[in-house]
Amino acid sequence: MSGVRLRELIVEADGGSRGNPGPAGYGAVVLDPVSGEALAEAAEYIGVATNNVAEYKGLLAGLRAARELAPDASVRVRMDSKLVVEQMSGRWKIKHPDMKPLAAEAARIYPPGQVSYEWIPRERNKHADRLANEAMDAGRQGRQWQPSTSRAALDATAARVVGDAAAGAAKARAALTGAAGPADREAVAGPAAALSGGTATGSPGPAATAPAATATVPGPVAPAPVSGSAPVPAATAPAPSAGAAATPATPSVGWAAPADLGAPATFVLLRHGETALTPEKRFSGSGGGDPELSPAGRRQAEAAAAALAARGTVQEIVSSPMLRCRQTALTVAGRLGLDVRIEDGLREADFGAWEGLTFAEVQERYPDDLDAWLASPKAAPTGGESFAAVSRRVAAVRDRLTERHAGRTVLVVTHVTPIKTLVRLALGAPPEALFRMELSAASLSAVAYYRDGNASVRLLNDTSHLR
Repeated sequence: MSGVRLRELIVEADGGSRGNPGPAGYGAVVLDPVSGEALAEAAEYIGVATNNVAEYKGLLAGLRAARELAPDASVRVRMDSKLVVEQMSGRWKIKHPDMKPLAAEAARIYPPGQVSYEWIPRERNKHADRLANEAMDAGRQGRQWQPSTSRAALDATAARVVGDAAAGAAKARAALTGAAGPADREAVAGPAAALSGGTATGSPGPAATAPAATATVPGPVAPAPVSGSAPVPAATAPAPSAGAAATPATPSVGWAAPADLGAPATFVLLRHGETALTPEKRFSGSGGGDPELSPAGRRQAEAAAAALAARGTVQEIVSSPMLRCRQTALTVAGRLGLDVRIEDGLREADFGAWEGLTFAEVQERYPDDLDAWLASPKAAPTGGESFAAVSRRVAAVRDRLTERHAGRTVLVVTHVTPIKTLVRLALGAPPEALFRMELSAASLSAVAYYRDGNASVRLLNDTSHLR
């Protein structure tokens, strides 16, 4: 390997914890960016740890394996942990004491500037995810992880790639000195042209990005769902013919495929956990008392925090000013190491005289008000707030947040009416749609907002993390 420089290596890494914290393991793979072949694999069961610690351990293992192969290569790290990617890229501050030494160690493996970081959806990180799960399975059985691909095969692949790199370097030197024949010059020109965005005359250009290891080219990939939700399958297309460049797919909104909408602002919508009023289905808005989370509600908030930490995609947290939401938001923030910003416009509707009553009690005491409220979004409970008024203030918050957080993922901790309103507006549904949605305590929903004003509802009322 001495004297031969591989131009680039790809490291894919992942880690997981069955319990967070719980039995944990990591996996990492070093890939040849041209062929997509695995050059090295690493995995280990690390005992009881959090998801984030396991992910950092996977990163360390991947970088070390890459350095053993080629200490002079540039390395592109791809992970589905937004937390690790943003922290190692220097865009997020590292606050958790368990993360700081791991991040510092990762930064020392290669010289500064030699490693770059890229977030990828979980469905594109399957190799490393599989290795992490194999390591956790092995630990549960009281044994050490063993490579699923034989060490001899990996060594042979690595040796061949190094040999190809040496041959390529020799051809390049020959071309520069005029000693290369026409075929050799063409072989040198192809990759250089691909890196600059073009192809050599008479020579099919290779894909500018690393080809997928499968026989299909990924189509538009939906953003990874919140942990616990059913995965959204990526569309696939037939493999390209030999020599054809793989064209990256453009994200689409609905059925259309705009040229470039950029990364959307994504709202992960978390309804607060239960209060004493929730199981009794009593009206609990912003016009009555301000109940706190019940013991069940606190457990629900912890479960939601664990699910969101496992995904690692949340970058900001905003909350309604109501106590039950602030308690829920702070539970998540403590797990993610983030701050909480209060948005007054996210408060629940004011139900006026109905506060603390059940639907049946309202029907008995305020029948005319109830009929009007069910018939028109402009009608309000006695002394309360109409859905039309709630919609105006929630839309104003939405517009501020989408402008402020374009391309980022924001956890929005709020109530039934604001969440249903955001979903209704995203769908372009009529006001009566508010009465046709179920929204459980501590449930997760998600909406993506694009720069052209379009929105895409990605998730609604997910409670899988509460089971």
